[in-house]
Amino acid sequence: MVGGHFHGRLHEISSGKGGVSKTTLAALPAQVYADQGRDVLAVDAEPAPCLAGALGFPPELRARLSPIAEMNALIAERTGAKPGTVGGFFTLNPRVDDLPERFSVKHRGVRLPEMGAVDLGGRGCICPESAMLKTLFTHLPFGDDEVLILDMYAGVEHLGRATVDFVDTMIIVAEPTKRSLGTAGQIKKLAHDIGLTRLWLMGNKVRNEEEAAFLHANTPGLPILGILPADPAVQEAERLGTAVYDHVPALRQAAAKLAAKLAQDYLTT
Repeated sequence: MVGGHFHGRLHEISSGKGGVSKTTLAALPAQVYADQGRDVLAVDAEPAPCLAGALGFPPELRARLSPIAEMNALIAERTGAKPGTVGGFFTLNPRVDDLPERFSVKHRGVRLPEMGAVDLGGRGCICPESAMLKTLFTHLPFGDDEVLILDMYAGVEHLGRATVDFVDTMIIVAEPTKRSLGTAGQIKKLAHDIGLTRLWLMGNKVRNEEEAAFLHANTPGLPILGILPADPAVQEAERLGTAVYDHVPALRQAAAKLAAKLAQDYLTT
């Protein structure tokens, strides 16, 4: 491994309590990997998509994005069922190989589709939308130099429904608070329940050494991938519509170390 670059495919997911800046933690390594020459598919799975902004996609590209989950005609065509309906039959493994190219935009080496919100209507429910989106990631072929990064919505519902059991690595983002670390513990348990064991805790918005020590002392049995400082320049980047990767050098450098550590872990486990 040289400078954090490695050969092999890697699937990552960013999860955690709402407000911990999961999107920032998805955007930073996505651009790091792209700058290393890897093919990056960064997927915005938030109900209110904002990954394009965090990556600094220009407005004209962002305007071309359409959430896949809201494309009722396409979902009906591929699954054989009308989205939002209850009962009946539909295809659990619809064709999805053309979706990333058709419904995504690319900027600075990062290809970005938006999944959109899916109301699953209760634990264990299967619907055409969720079948379509899960198949998109579980059945797509990934080559030796490709990375899939998922920016998931807040909470643990996606784990309870086992919709992310195909990922290689999960980064659980937490602030130095008991509530945030409690959510991280819930995510850890549910991840283990579906066989996902390569888990990391990423501390974010840490203001001082005391808060860093709190994270280390109260991690719910998760190895700490790194700690990112609280930096008002992150909010400034959002106001300016600039990528955090470009606007906050300290976070860019931290992201490079994060990517290198993940690469090493992927190679040795």
